[in-house]
Amino acid sequence: MQNKLRFNNNLKNVIIFLFLILFLLFFIPPYGFGVEYNRENAVVRAIRRVSPAVVNISSEYEVRKRANPFSRFGMDPFFDSFFKDFFDPGFERRYKRTSLGSGVIIDGKRGFILTNEHVIAKSGTITVVLKDEREFEAQVIGADPDSDLSVLRIVSKEPLPAIEMGSSDDLMIGETVIAIGNPFGFSHTVTTGVISANNRSIRTNEKVYHDFIQIDASINPGNSGGPLLNINGELIGINTAIYAKAQGIGFAIPINKAKRIISDLIQYGEVIQAWIGITVQDLDEKLANYMKTAGIKGALVKKVELKSPAGKAGVQNGDIILSLGTRSLNSSEDYRTVMKNFATGDRVKIRVLRNGQELTLYVKASKFPGELAMNLAFETFGVKVEDLTFNKRLKYKTYAKEGVVISELNRQSYLYNIGARPGDVIRQIGGVIIKNKKDFTKAVVKYRQKRSVVILLQRGDQSYYITIRL
Repeated sequence: MQNKLRFNNNLKNVIIFLFLILFLLFFIPPYGFGVEYNRENAVVRAIRRVSPAVVNISSEYEVRKRANPFSRFGMDPFFDSFFKDFFDPGFERRYKRTSLGSGVIIDGKRGFILTNEHVIAKSGTITVVLKDEREFEAQVIGADPDSDLSVLRIVSKEPLPAIEMGSSDDLMIGETVIAIGNPFGFSHTVTTGVISANNRSIRTNEKVYHDFIQIDASINPGNSGGPLLNINGELIGINTAIYAKAQGIGFAIPINKAKRIISDLIQYGEVIQAWIGITVQDLDEKLANYMKTAGIKGALVKKVELKSPAGKAGVQNGDIILSLGTRSLNSSEDYRTVMKNFATGDRVKIRVLRNGQELTLYVKASKFPGELAMNLAFETFGVKVEDLTFNKRLKYKTYAKEGVVISELNRQSYLYNIGARPGDVIRQIGGVIIKNKKDFTKAVVKYRQKRSVVILLQRGDQSYYITIRL
């Protein structure tokens, strides 16, 4: 009897199972046949929302090249270079070049556009084209070559679309990102990828860029200045194509790093460097052994300015700075790089090693005081200067129309040792054109922490570019 009941139960289960199989086969259609699925995923929604704020930027600039009228006869290169001096500048050839890039509108009400500095460098005319084909001539509000960022402005009678700012502080390796730009002139090209790494440093022919986002999507010429988005369509970086050797690799400037720079460019037209009043040097092996700190990595405090923020906070000469904020330091170059991430008014956390003990100090960064600039110029450049007045031109017999005239030189300075003398005129320091003492002060503050800088010096009617060590 029990066996019969067990058999009936098993038979019932088999019948139910077969019934379910038949139901699935005949009443539920197979996957992909006759069924429509929602293709509008997060990437599609993000692009649809953001792409109107992405712009095409074209800038036109003039290139001048000395021309030798005899070169077309196939002369030897030696003679070609010999003759060029006789035809300069009378036989100068001029032609125009166009640079293409991307940008993104970050403020629709005021018409502010964020892009790379190298996209608009040397530009004469800058044209911005929106996705709806509206065209505007743009004005440069500010540019910063050190960060490769620039802010432009366009004026529109109608509202402009703008992007929503995100955060780059919590980026995750492997998370999906979206890049939009105009590579090789193909407008509003979209690529997707993932974040490969954070805090990358890139060395180019001219300089080193720090703290970049690395992605596995290629960034080509024309992508520069375009937005990098997270999956929610928020701006987390600005794509940049400055690494010519990159293949299948892209880099972007983190938006949180860019926010401070954007603020300064809009407010001042330039980036105001934060100052805490410390001069540092590398902690090499010899110094480490002398100070009995072998194996310790950091930046050695060489000098603390009197009445500076660092001095008030208790930083002392001989301290070893182990970290700034959340970043550990290995060298003086690390110190200068990390300080660029702070703005005036920021509270900077400094961890130092002093006499074998670690201390944590807090310093409020400020703007470099202008009254200290002339003293700094004598310490670093070894010069004192005055405005180039009409009487000074007569006194020193100089043909310079603009600049500052050297009134005194430190005899121990590099400039004095290579032959610079009072009466020479400084016309340019780095990328700053010097017209007066105000410009000179600005340049001294800007390049005060560089290891070297190029200056344009004029004596009489002759001009010389000189690289000086600071």
